[in-house]
Amino acid sequence: MEIVSPKEKTIIHTLSSRTEVLVRFSEVDALGIVWHGHYLKFFEDGREAFGKQYKLGYLDMYREKFASPLVNINVDYKKTVQYGDSVIIETTFINSPAAKIIFNYKIYRSSDNELVAKGESTQVFMNLQHELYITLPPFFELWKKENNLI
Repeated sequence: MEIVSPKEKTIIHTLSSRTEVLVRFSEVDALGIVWHGHYLKFFEDGREAFGKQYKLGYLDMYREKFASPLVNINVDYKKTVQYGDSVIIETTFINSPAAKIIFNYKIYRSSDNELVAKGESTQVFMNLQHELYITLPPFFELWKKENNLI
């Protein structure tokens, strides 16, 4: 997808994926609505789908001798979702010059396409010796070039 930046009047290439998840019984509270903590799991489902589609999954990084732990995550709740509903998770990669992976999320109720939650997560890069990387790892720089992000 491409969007036009209002500040610079330039075209920005963005990467997004969508995945659908059925709300499971174990994700709801006594009132039959999804417990707030499970939205983080939905975000994880979105990251997994994005990684599979764009070859930036956890196993892809691990093969390159890297991990990408979460350092920040936030959720903005809008509507409730109930047991038996399904949700569509839209995950969008936010390009940054920093050695980070930033995702925006929008979660929609499938039945009416109502926005039920949105949020953002930030991940950093660590090698397998648990050392933080402050520059782009070579595999990530190549991935960004292959996806027209730099």
